[in-house]
This record gives sequence, structure tokens and C-alpha cells, in this order.
Amino acid sequence: MRATILQHIIDSGVVAVIRMRDAQKLLRVVEAIREGGITAVEVTMTVPGALAVIEAVARHLGDDVQLGVGSVLSAEVARQAIDAGARYVVSPVFKPEIVAEAHRHDAPAMPGCFTPTEILAATEAGADLIKVFPADVVGMPFFKAVLAPMPHLKLMPTGGVTLENAGDWIRAGAVAVGVGSALLDRAAIAAGDYAVLTENARTLRRSVEAGRVAVAS
Repeated sequence: MRATILQHIIDSGVVAVIRMRDAQKLLRVVEAIREGGITAVEVTMTVPGALAVIEAVARHLGDDVQLGVGSVLSAEVARQAIDAGARYVVSPVFKPEIVAEAHRHDAPAMPGCFTPTEILAATEAGADLIKVFPADVVGMPFFKAVLAPMPHLKLMPTGGVTLENAGDWIRAGAVAVGVGSALLDRAAIAAGDYAVLTENARTLRRSVEAGRVAVAS
């Protein structure tokens, strides 16, 4: 299952990072971006009642989305989230015990890293994909520089990815991108205009696909 989930995330090219205060609207948000073609969703532990929200999304949407948990800071929270229905674990930091716990449940682990040494250490510890965070601080040239001597790394920028520049991150070497605020228009959510989110998702997918075409050509 772990390899299948990871491949789905890489194939989709986008992980939607959902960090909302109003958990009641979260399920509708997930449905809207799924309609736009984004099926990998990360519900962060900063969402009020995050575990219950993860359980509800997993129950309602099942295999229609690849549901993960984000902002995980301990192995125990990783376990609780997986028990609630999360299929992969994302953290803003690299802690080997979180990677080990995720793997114990056959779930991909995606720790947050910032330096080449940390990225390699996490990869050698078994991390399935590295969340480069905050990516806007290091920028796209960092990806090209790190991947030149270590092309086997699987990197996903989070922070600084927009609907328009997602493809540029792919061209820089990312296998996928993590996107939050750029995708989840707060004003549209407040107004209940979920069609905006669906169109944002489509724009984001087009940007990623354009980046992949450029890499392949």
C-alpha cells in the first residue's frame, strides 16, 4: 500500500495542504478541489478537531482521495492520525521516529527538511518523499543545485508554490508540489463559492502538467 499511495501522489503532482479554522467547511473544500483534479489532500493537525475531521473525510470520500495528515510532530500523533484514516504522514521537520511509525503502518512518510545534509539523512532513514520547507526561502535554484549531485532524491516544495509557478518548481526538479493558501481562496470559502476552488485546482494541475511536458521535451 505504501508504494501505491506514494506513486499516486507523485502521479498527481500536487498535495493540497488544508489548514482551516472552520472544520465544518473542510469536507466541501476537499470535494471542490477533487472535482478540479487534485486527489491528494493533507489535513494538518492545526485544524480544530483534526483527528475527527480526518475520520469524517476518510469515511465520506474513501478512495476518491488520498488523505494524509500534516503538521505531525510526534510518532504518537502519526499513529492516531493513521488510525483515524490518514494514509500518509507529513511533518514540517525530520524526526526518525515519525518516519518509522508511518512505515510500521505501511504509510509513506514525508518529513520537512531544509539543508542538503538533512534531506539526505531523511532519505537514508527511509523517508519516501522530502518536503522542502519553507521552499520560498531557498528558491528554485536550490532544487537544481541539490539534485545535481543527488538526482535520486524525491523533493516536494511547500511554501511559495502558487497556481502559476507550480510548473516552474517541477522544471526545477520537484516530483510534486505542496500548495495551501494559493489554492484555498479564503474569500471564496467564506462566501461558499466552491467553484473558485475547483477552477484553482484545474489551473494548478495545468501548471504542473506544463512543467512535466517541459521536462520531458
